[in-house]
Amino acid sequence: MKFVPLSIPGAFRIDPEPKEDERGFFARTFCRDTFGRHGIDFTPAQCSISVTRARHTLRGMHYQTAPCPEIKLVRCTAGSIWDCLIDLRPDSPTFGQWTAEELSASNRRALLIPELCAHGFLSLTADSEVLYMMSAPFAPECARAVRWDDPAFGITWPAQPEVMSEADRHHADVAKFT
Repeated sequence: MKFVPLSIPGAFRIDPEPKEDERGFFARTFCRDTFGRHGIDFTPAQCSISVTRARHTLRGMHYQTAPCPEIKLVRCTAGSIWDCLIDLRPDSPTFGQWTAEELSASNRRALLIPELCAHGFLSLTADSEVLYMMSAPFAPECARAVRWDDPAFGITWPAQPEVMSEADRHHADVAKFT
């Protein structure tokens, strides 16, 4: 695995390094020891998938707060998404900044999203499937979200969302939390 640091401290793009032969290829996508050698203490406690039927569907921007913050390892296993994270850690030098990567079944990349970073994505194709590995189980009482189009972040989405849940449409601006 190749760990590519992103502009937000603790966030990484993780590229598999396939070993190919006449049968196809094999690639490691997670190894606790390898993550540890990169200073990442990540042990999955829960795995989930989402399937997004329509192109340009937005999901986000979600995170969990104390006492149940979570690290997420996110990979697109079918289709393609534009995956975005926002640093909401108050003491971080990149507080309020965002970064994004295209994740797809063909590029096989993953994003490691640190605790207290909001996460969301825009589907770029119909029938996109996303695999999530989280360091903590979902805790509804710790679930939070910020608005996907909050001007405080200035996210430049690759397309205008055409579908989103009512909840995602009405999350609060970050100013309500600071």
